[in-house]
This record gives sequence, structure tokens and C-alpha cells, in this order.
Amino acid sequence: MMVFKFIYQLTCKYRIYQLGLLISTCFIAISETIKPFLVKQLIDIASIELRDNTLWSIALYFAILRCVLVISCTINDYCSALFTARVQPDIVEYFIKKLYKYPYTFFQNQLSGSITSKLNDVFQHLPTLIFTIINHFCYFVLLMVISLALMFSVAPIFAIILSIWVFLFLFIAYFSMQKSIYLNRAYSEEKANIIGECADYFTNMLTVKVFSAKKYELERFSLVKNNFIGITTKRGIYHTWIDFFLGILNSIYTLVFIAFLILGYSKKIVGTGDIAFVVMTNFGIISTTYQLSMTFKEFIINWSSVDQALIILEEEQEIPSHTKQNQLIITEGKIVFDSVKFYYNKTEPIFYKKSVVIKTHQKVGLVGYSGSGKSTFVNLILKLYDISDGRILIDDQDISYIIPDSLRSNISLMSQDSSLFNRSVIENIRYGRITATDEEVIDAAKKAYAHEFITILPQGYKTIVGEKGIKVSSGQRQRIIIARAILKNAPILILDEATSQLDTITDHLIQGTLLELMHGKTTIVIAHRLSTLLHMDRILVFDKGMIIEDGTHINLLNQNGLYKALWDSQVSGFLPVHKKPSSNIL
Repeated sequence: MMVFKFIYQLTCKYRIYQLGLLISTCFIAISETIKPFLVKQLIDIASIELRDNTLWSIALYFAILRCVLVISCTINDYCSALFTARVQPDIVEYFIKKLYKYPYTFFQNQLSGSITSKLNDVFQHLPTLIFTIINHFCYFVLLMVISLALMFSVAPIFAIILSIWVFLFLFIAYFSMQKSIYLNRAYSEEKANIIGECADYFTNMLTVKVFSAKKYELERFSLVKNNFIGITTKRGIYHTWIDFFLGILNSIYTLVFIAFLILGYSKKIVGTGDIAFVVMTNFGIISTTYQLSMTFKEFIINWSSVDQALIILEEEQEIPSHTKQNQLIITEGKIVFDSVKFYYNKTEPIFYKKSVVIKTHQKVGLVGYSGSGKSTFVNLILKLYDISDGRILIDDQDISYIIPDSLRSNISLMSQDSSLFNRSVIENIRYGRITATDEEVIDAAKKAYAHEFITILPQGYKTIVGEKGIKVSSGQRQRIIIARAILKNAPILILDEATSQLDTITDHLIQGTLLELMHGKTTIVIAHRLSTLLHMDRILVFDKGMIIEDGTHINLLNQNGLYKALWDSQVSGFLPVHKKPSSNIL
């Protein structure tokens, strides 16, 4: 039912094309089923006596039917082409809008290649499903209704035999459908897994080459491959036996109706025209049902692929904590954690009753070992995760009541993740503020000390940086990201290891720009290079989700605690490898 619901939601605005498909299919079915009846009339008239006028009238009917068939097929193809051209982009747009609402954890737990594979399944197979329902299933129903009606008027016994055979065929097809759906769902999932693994492999090709891990990756891939081979083999064998059984059923029915025809003709119950009508009608239906069995198999494959892919649209969305959502209005930029409690996947809490106040326009540095809670702290401000208890306030506004887009539009983030879009340099920088002019983009690039290297790229600011920015160096990527944040110029600024990929000289140059950018903004800086925090108004030292020290650089050195140990042990501005046990827990 999920597939039907999705089809209705997506295609209801294109009913004119679906109606065109349905009407043209009706005329095609009528043309094909009336043709054998006209052949019967032609033979009956010709076998009695030659009546030119009547024969010519039948010839005229044949010509009319042929014209109807050609026009109907043309309309059908035209509607199919226009429908596909409009629905397929709508599918992608629907996924983009829907998945945007999902929490950040969803994308952390999914391979991007797997998501893309499922989107591709719906993109390719959904229009085919609709065409199959209209052009094949509706055609078959109309063909059977009209054929049986005509046959009951000519040869009732053959109409009864045909009805029994069609009922038996449909019963077997329905019975086989249940297991086929199960097998094809499993196949679709394994296909998504295998494509997801390949995407992961190609994305990390540099790592694979550097570590000479081709053999390991092939061994890893063989596990996924074996699962895919297993389910694909089961599916193939099952469909083979179903096709064989339906083929035998078709052959038995053919022998039965031919035997009855011969018997009826020998007893002069069936005339010559009747034989032609029954043979043409039955062979047409036998051919249609055999093709339908093949189509039905493909339909189940496509249905299962779409159904399995649509499961990701039923995932839990980024549901706001409260139904009433407001725009964030920042007047001062004060941030308050009020007894915040937060879990990762229902494990031990990272934060428990955490309370901290970051004052208006205050520059705050976050220090601590990896996993101590620094990144989690800023991710909660960005509402990338939902807290379990407590409140996070910005200018006395609970962010649980704030529309996520409104919240994030007021925060500039410079992340240590320097991935870029596979677009031009200017597009990547302009992502900070889509409405920015070229001059504003270039000015931001100059402040980030990126303009010089951009101008010597093959196409300057129009150079495509490649997937995740692979065509430029890590330091260049990071400067592009810094330029993006400078261009955004939001009232709250978060720097998460923003200069970690830069050389010392460039880092020193950019620090001056960043200090200018911080002016008049509430700023949070995560840094392992402690020398970058010397100009902070305040430094928070994290350990296992707790703030164990809080003060200025000089105050913390005088406390002789963890921060002092880190500072003394630091080499070239980096934290030591081994951790000294901390004390003085606040």
C-alpha cells in the first residue's frame, strides 16, 4: 500500500497523462479483440456466397480499426514520454525534500551509495510500474472482458473453457507473487548494499592505494557479493520454475481447445468462421497471458525494488520537540545550557545536568581530548541532535521551539570536515550566502587568503573542485570553507578545528582575519592547537562530558590542572598523546 500511496501523492497532478494512457489502452484493446470477430464475419460471408458490398464494408471496418490502433498507440507513446519526463525529476525532488527533514544521525548510519541506489530504483522503476498497470494489466482485463463477451455470443463452451483457464492462471500468478515479493525485496536490499560498498570504496580510493589494501577490499567485497549471489540465485530459480509451470499450463490449454474445435467441427456444431474466430482469439489471449506472466515477473521485481526503497521515507524524521515552532531572533547572542542531558544511542549520557552560560559576544575556547564532548557541545547548539532533558537557550529562546533552518541560518560554522560540493569554487563559497554578489564572494576569499590560489586554478573561480573537493588540496579546501563562513557573517560563530589543515604561516595570517570576524559575535572555538586560543575571553576544559576547568588562559595556567598539563606537554601547539589523569572536577 505504501507504493500506491506514493504513486498517488506524486502523480495526482499528472492525471491528464494517466487518463490519456488509460483511454488509448482501451482503444488498443478494443481494436485487438474485434479483429478476430471481423475475420469470422469475412470467412462466413465468403463461404456462403460472394457479396462484394458486404465484403467491402468489412474491409472498411478493418481500415478503421487499423487507424484507431495507430492513433491510440501514438497517443499512448506521447503521454508516456511526457509523463516520464515530469515524474522522474519529481521523484528526486521529493526525496531531497523528505530526507532533508531527517536527523543528522540518519545520514551517519547510512551509506550515501545505498541511499543513492534506492533513489535510483524509484527513479527508474516507478514510471514502469504505472505503465505496466495501465498498458498491460488494464489491457489484459479489457481484452478478457470483450473476448469473453464475443465468444459467449458465438461459442459458449469455448468461453467457459477460456474462463476456467484464465481463472487458474491468475490464481497461480497470485499464489506465486507472495514469495516473489519476499525474494525481490531481499534482492533489492542486497543490491543497495553492494552499490553502497562500491561507492564507499571509490570515495576512499586514496586511502586504499596508500595502504595497498586492494586485496583486503576484495575480500570484504566478496562477503557482500556472496550474499548478493545467494539471493539472486534463489530468485532466478524460483522464477524459472514458475515460468516453466505456466508454459506447461499454456500448452495443455492449447491442446484442449484445439481438440474441442476439431470435435465440434466434425459434428458440424462449429463453422469455419467460428474456428477462425476461436483460434485467433485464443492464440491472442495465450500470447497475451504468456507475455503477462513475463510482465508480471518484472512487475514484482520493480514493485519490490520501489517498495524496499520507499522504506527509508518511513524513517523517523527530525521532529521538533514542540509543535509550535518560531523564528530565532538574535539580539545579543547569549547561549545558555540549562541542566542539559544527552545520550548517544541510549548509552551512558555524554552530558548529565550540564549547565553553562556563554555571555553576549564572548569568545569561548573548548579544550579537551577527543571524545570529551567538545564537538557534541556545538552540535547540540546546532540542533543536530535532540537533548534528552533540560534546555538550550539563545537569547532566552528555547531552541526546541525554534525552526532548525532559522537557528542554523544565524550560526556560521567552520568545520574540520573540509568536504566540498562537486561544483565551482565560486558556488562553494557562495553557499554561505546564496544571494551574495561575485564581488562579495571574492572579498570573502581574499579575507580567507584563498584568492591567490583560486586565481591560478585552470578556470579561476569557475573551476570545478571535484567530488568532496578532491581536485584541490586539503588546505585549499579549508580556506574555501573559511571564506564561506566569512561570507555568511552570522551573529554566532563556531570554529571546529577550522585551521587544522593549514600551515603555520597561513594559520597565523588567517587568525587575524578570524579575530576581526569574531568582533561583535558570540564565538565558540574548538582547537587542539592551544596557541590559537590565547585571545579567547574564556576557555572551557572538557573531560568525559564534564567541564572541569573554566577561565582565561592565564587563570587556567595558574590553576595547575589539566589545561596546564596540556600546555606544558604540547609540542608545536598539539595535544600530547598520553593523557595525564585529571583532578579538581567541578
